[in-house]
Amino acid sequence: MSPQALLKRFYAAFSTLDARTMQSCYAPHAQFEDPLFALQGAEQIGAMWQMVCQTIRNGGQAVWRLETHEVEAAGGERGSARWEARYRSGAAGRMVHNVVEAHFTFEDGLIATHSEQYNFWRWSRQALGSTGLMMGWSPMLRNQVRRQAQGKLQRFLAHRAAAGVAP
Repeated sequence: MSPQALLKRFYAAFSTLDARTMQSCYAPHAQFEDPLFALQGAEQIGAMWQMVCQTIRNGGQAVWRLETHEVEAAGGERGSARWEARYRSGAAGRMVHNVVEAHFTFEDGLIATHSEQYNFWRWSRQALGSTGLMMGWSPMLRNQVRRQAQGKLQRFLAHRAAAGVAP
């Protein structure tokens, strides 16, 4: 599969919250990084996407919308995309519109590295309300949210392992 087709497959799966298909797009030793996570390996990355997709579903899939723009894979070695997601976040159910720039490298027809950037302050104002508005610019809040997200992923992995769910 060409890198361009792989990215289209990945984002088509993301739009329907199909974490298994998303995971299948990654090389076994892939790396992922965004403002909240730094992950190693397709299993860990796939678990993060499964947790994200499950959280969105639990928040009301009816409001989930993903739009992709400028999905490109130049020369088969590097790729990029800009995507926008609209969803409900957290217990308060605040509406979030997140705009993300993604960058990829490929190896053997799969994603080898995947990094994403977005405006954390913009995201935190929407997702966290007044706390994000007042403190979203600060490394302190970013680090706290990162620790909470990583802790949630560790609990998700532990719960999956205890239930005997395969990666």
